Amino acid sequence: MMYRYQEFTDGIHNFNDHLLLSLHLCVILRNALQNHTAVSRVMSILEATAKAKFPSKDTVLHGYLHFEAMSSHAYSYTCINCGYYPKVVIMDLHKKGVFSIPFSKIATPPSEFKGDTNIVSFWESVTMEMIGRGFLSSGRKNPFVVCPSYDCWAPWIGPNTRKSDIVLNTEYAKLQKTKSCDVPDLDVTEERLGDELFNLKVDAVRKLCKECGLDSKGSRMDLVLRLRTEMQNRSAYDKIFQQIWGASGGWAVITCPCGVVYSIKFNIRAESPRDYADLLLSWKHFPNVVIYDFARGLAAHVNLREADSLPFSPHEGRLAEPTTANIQLAKEGKLKVNLPWLKNKKEEEDTNCHPLTGSSEHYALYDRFHEMNTKDPRDALRRVQVVPELCGWVNTQTAEQLFAAMRKNNYFLNMLTP
Repeated sequence: MMYRYQEFTDGIHNFNDHLLLSLHLCVILRNALQNHTAVSRVMSILEATAKAKFPSKDTVLHGYLHFEAMSSHAYSYTCINCGYYPKVVIMDLHKKGVFSIPFSKIATPPSEFKGDTNIVSFWESVTMEMIGRGFLSSGRKNPFVVCPSYDCWAPWIGPNTRKSDIVLNTEYAKLQKTKSCDVPDLDVTEERLGDELFNLKVDAVRKLCKECGLDSKGSRMDLVLRLRTEMQNRSAYDKIFQQIWGASGGWAVITCPCGVVYSIKFNIRAESPRDYADLLLSWKHFPNVVIYDFARGLAAHVNLREADSLPFSPHEGRLAEPTTANIQLAKEGKLKVNLPWLKNKKEEEDTNCHPLTGSSEHYALYDRFHEMNTKDPRDALRRVQVVPELCGWVNTQTAEQLFAAMRKNNYFLNMLTP
């Protein structure tokens, strides 16, 4: 008779009947990750301290994830200032939060799929993959593996923030523009690909040289010149292209002005306003003010998808009617549009209003770093400084500051599987 030891009260976590982790070690690994330290580095420190050889670092990582998957994590959180559904949100993309992914192996979703995904079922399946690793005999494939797919891939939105357990993920619609194109990567010239090589770290360029069978010694310029010469070979071109662009689309994140994350989506494809629209339309209450680096595109996309209700209104999410006079005043910094309900809730609430403000108005504004990048003069009416209640109070860079901290984790997060 097979017996599995699983007595947590003894302070032991059994991963696979061979690897036993103390609960104290599991907590140390959790705290290490939250302080930007990879599991492998912690194990290297312990090995050096104990002067002993421990099991492989990958096995210990899987054992730790098994512990977290079997732990009870109650999600009762709320931002103390913003509640479950903030009235102002800041959105941005963490471009470095990626995993390698062969797009050719992702199947087109069935024709009946309309973008509705059960968020609870998806994250339970992720948990089952982690738990399943501890019950497999050597060499056996995990039957619970969750592979990226357009019809079974969900974001994370808190249970009190989301409208229901059925949320939107319409990334499959990104395929429609290139579906008829057999060789989309031919548009990327060798010159452009060579320029992108300069954006890689030197270690990544050296590794790429080794994979292409080239000498990996010398300066960055030497390495790039060798790769450029090698790119004249089609197979080498494909390999370099996959190294630079064969990755997922980063993390789309929605935070409140306090910098607390309310929604996160691990994009399969490159970012677009569609990803944030999926998240916002899955919320129980649409925020009154959305700050994003492509506000005009977001407002146009959301209003096109929800043409009956036009979520971003009035003035298509602008702060005032786009007249010549208003645009000129906004450019000169003389236009002021008061939104008093951001400070004090309306006494007479609008129909379908936000519960914290009593207002049904919804605006899409640019963050301070990107408001000058737009060529549309009407976008001057999407500047945060036009609203006295926001100017000087909202930090539009909270998402960027979050990513600055997350960059400390890139060295190990980018090496992980989906």
